[in-house]
Amino acid sequence: MDAGIRAREDRGERGLALREQRAARACGEGVDTNDTTDEAGSLGREMVDTVKGRSTGQPTRLRVGIVDVVPKLLVRRILKPALDLDARLVCAEDGLDALLHDLGRHALDVVVSDAPVPSGSSVRAFNHLLGESGVSFYAAPALAARFVDDFPRSLHGAPMLLPLESSSLRRSLNAFFDRLEIVPHVVAEFEDSALLKVFGADGVGLFPGSTSMADSIVQQYRVRRVGDAAEVRERFYLITAERRLKHPAVIALSDAARSGLFGSVERTATPPRSARSVGATSPRGRARKRRGRREPGLGSDD
Repeated sequence: MDAGIRAREDRGERGLALREQRAARACGEGVDTNDTTDEAGSLGREMVDTVKGRSTGQPTRLRVGIVDVVPKLLVRRILKPALDLDARLVCAEDGLDALLHDLGRHALDVVVSDAPVPSGSSVRAFNHLLGESGVSFYAAPALAARFVDDFPRSLHGAPMLLPLESSSLRRSLNAFFDRLEIVPHVVAEFEDSALLKVFGADGVGLFPGSTSMADSIVQQYRVRRVGDAAEVRERFYLITAERRLKHPAVIALSDAARSGLFGSVERTATPPRSARSVGATSPRGRARKRRGRREPGLGSDD
C-alpha cells in the first residue's frame, strides 16, 4: 500500500484512500504505487492517466533512464522496438547513481547503461546484458588519413578525444594504451558521447566509438574509420527493479538487441580495406597469432 495512502488513513481520510486503492488495482503493473508521500498527488494523477490511456487505446508509457556516456546512436537503435509497439517513450539522461535512485523509487521503468549495478549499491536492481561490441577509432577524413598506416602505433601522440576517466570505456582504453605503450595527446574529455563525436567530426581529434555502430557513425558524422581496437569491449545493459523483465516494451527491445543489434550488426560492419585491426599490426598481436592463442579482451568482466 502506498505510503501516502497509509498516511491519509491514519488521518481518517479513509474514503480517499479507498478510491486510490481501487485505482492502483486497476492500473496493475504499469504504475508505481510505492512512491514517497510528497509525490502522492502526482501519483494519483498518473494512475488516472494510465487508466484512461488503456481504456481509450492510447500508447503505454515507457520511462527510460539513459546513462549519459552511452552513445546516442546506440540508444536510438536500442529503443526503436519500443516505438514499433507504439509505446510513448519518456527519456531522462543522468549518471548511473542518480538513475538507479530514480529506478529504486519507481520513477523509471528501465535504465540503459554501459556498466552493471555497482557492487554494494543500496538500490535493489538487476542487470540484463544486451550484448557487447568492439571499439573502433574514427576521425574527420583529412585527419584520419594521417593515422591509418601503422595503426595502432600511429595513435602515439595523436590528438585524441576521450570519455571521462570515470567511464568504463575510458578505463578500458587506458589499459589498451598502456599495454601497447601508446600515449595519445588528449585534446579534450567529454561526459556526453554525442558532443565528443561532434568535436571529432570537426577534425579536433580522433575519437573512439562502437564498432557495431560503425556504418551509422560514418554516415551521420561524415567521418572515416581509422582502425579497430577489437580487444576493447563495450558492454551494454538494461537495469530493472525486477529480476524478470515484465514490461512488454522492455522485453521487445531486449530481444531485438540480443538477436539483431549485437547479434549480427557487428559481423556485417566490416572495416574499409584501409582500416586496420590492432591484432593484425602490433608486434604483440602478430606474436599471439603465431602462437595460435588470444588474450582476454580488455574491458570485460570475465
